[in-house]
Amino acid sequence: MKDTALVDSWRDLMDRYARSVGALERRLEEEHGLGVSEYEVLERLAEGPKSERRMQELATAVHLSQSALSRVVGRLEADGLVTRGLCSEDRRGIYACLTDAGRARHEAARPTHRRVLAETLS
Repeated sequence: MKDTALVDSWRDLMDRYARSVGALERRLEEEHGLGVSEYEVLERLAEGPKSERRMQELATAVHLSQSALSRVVGRLEADGLVTRGLCSEDRRGIYACLTDAGRARHEAARPTHRRVLAETLS
């Protein structure tokens, strides 16, 4: 029964995902005031050499729609963790840029993120 193994594998993947995301949501919110999507945006920005990314590229990287990403970046912007700026080469492009406060919050939350991943995925 090949189908059964395939479905079991899918269900195992979904179970691990749900447990991991749920644990991350609780711990990141409790300890750092961040949701999973907010943390992921900070992390993607922190990874880059300039700590900035085009909104369109960022939406693809964090698996959010443009409108969902805009709401997440809006919350981060309201908290002073991210700013938005126009692309100098293409005025239609908008960048999300990590602030010093955003970098500090990401660095503080990173050990919690990694610890929860180790607990839920090991």
